[in-house]
Amino acid sequence: MRILVLGGGSIGRQIAEALKGEFDITIIEKDEIRAKSLSEGGFNVVQGDFSYTATLLKAGIEKADAIVITTRNVDTVKKTAYIIRGNNPNVPIIALLPDDMPKETLENAIREEFEKEARIDYGIYPQKAIIDAFLRTLLELGEKKNATLLFRKLQELKKSGDSLLIITHDNPDPDALSSAVALSMIAQNAGLKTTIGYGGEITHHENQAFVNLLGINIRRLSKGSYELRRHQFIAIVDAQPNGNITVLDKEDLERVKVIIDHHQVFQHLYDYLPGDVFIDIRPEVKSSAAILTEYMKSLNIVPPENVATALFYGIYIDTKKFSKLSHVDLKAIEFLAGKVNYEILDRIERPDISLETAEILARAILNRRTYKNLLISNVGFINNRDAIAESADFLLRLEGISTVLVFGIVDDSIEISARTRDVRVNVGAVMKEAFSDIGSGGGHPAMGGARIPLGIFKLAKDKNSLLRLVEEAITEKFLEALGVKES
Repeated sequence: MRILVLGGGSIGRQIAEALKGEFDITIIEKDEIRAKSLSEGGFNVVQGDFSYTATLLKAGIEKADAIVITTRNVDTVKKTAYIIRGNNPNVPIIALLPDDMPKETLENAIREEFEKEARIDYGIYPQKAIIDAFLRTLLELGEKKNATLLFRKLQELKKSGDSLLIITHDNPDPDALSSAVALSMIAQNAGLKTTIGYGGEITHHENQAFVNLLGINIRRLSKGSYELRRHQFIAIVDAQPNGNITVLDKEDLERVKVIIDHHQVFQHLYDYLPGDVFIDIRPEVKSSAAILTEYMKSLNIVPPENVATALFYGIYIDTKKFSKLSHVDLKAIEFLAGKVNYEILDRIERPDISLETAEILARAILNRRTYKNLLISNVGFINNRDAIAESADFLLRLEGISTVLVFGIVDDSIEISARTRDVRVNVGAVMKEAFSDIGSGGGHPAMGGARIPLGIFKLAKDKNSLLRLVEEAITEKFLEALGVKES
């Protein structure tokens, strides 16, 4: 690529230095002494006034692939652009322009003065360029601040202990699992020994494939167990202690030192915790995996292929297949893209479905009740908690349905998943309003969940009575929160 740099002053020289070796650079410089210095520096230099046709022809204007004009003199830029267009009509012109002059204004001035069109392809505005550079630097500092504070916290913990338990929500998905793995790597770099644990089950077939294919080492925990008690410190990822984590007792919260999440702050969170906890909760970010990726990038920790693949898939799932991305998610994808094993991703996304999941999907279809474009389904007593979310995803694909709620009874609680594609509905806020007074509920605009202890429902005479009571209560509260009348 042949590039003409018009002007060998400080700006022109630095541009040429940066491009040297990558492109065929020719500098046009009027000053004899400066031209000689540039030539001695190894540059191809044409001495002369670049606003003259003869000088531009001598520099090979007709063969140039791009032209950079570095002068700030508007009259010189106008004349030079006019001459360039007369000798190379389609070459891209990049010009340094005053901050208060749009390139369209300059093009109009050329047309009026020379009675000919002379397009400026790119205008560079010094003040704006400086401001943009400052903003980029400040944003990078902001990213590094969170990562630095986390790493300092982990180093501080290392001074008084060496064992960190990283806990996800009870039924971890790829976002939670990959975030835990990434935090484990960061903590190990700070000198800590780590264990990743969860309190529920991994029953979703994609999540099982995710764990197995990527070799994620994770342990199932039970409340009050030695495995949970033996760790001096606890970190929580993609969850909060008063949310969907059932294995922590009140006294365990004293050991919680790190919380990283992308959901809204749950009620009374700070009342649960000691005052020295590192907390990074960013509801505007669509995945916890993106936050952890930002940490790794800022701390110069290069994730191995399996970790990069895990984080990439975690972001993919929680952003609805990259359809809803914050700038943090987008930058994380850019960082991870070249480190991902896409063959493994394909195998994770298309695992075999279990017979149990298929039966629950069938039950969700058979038990559905519709209210115009809203669908509610009760799948009854089940063991596979993740099948509720899978059923909600599936039912949302039905023609004419824009909002779905699926619930079932797992052990001693009512598990609920909701999905919507109705832009007027924030289903996470609806779940919080509907169920937070009797359990926990929340989520994102398009997807949400809730968990309600069976409690008073246990007074029902038998299972059928229990299911009927639960269905009536859940349906009434959900419809009321949506502002829909049951008919």
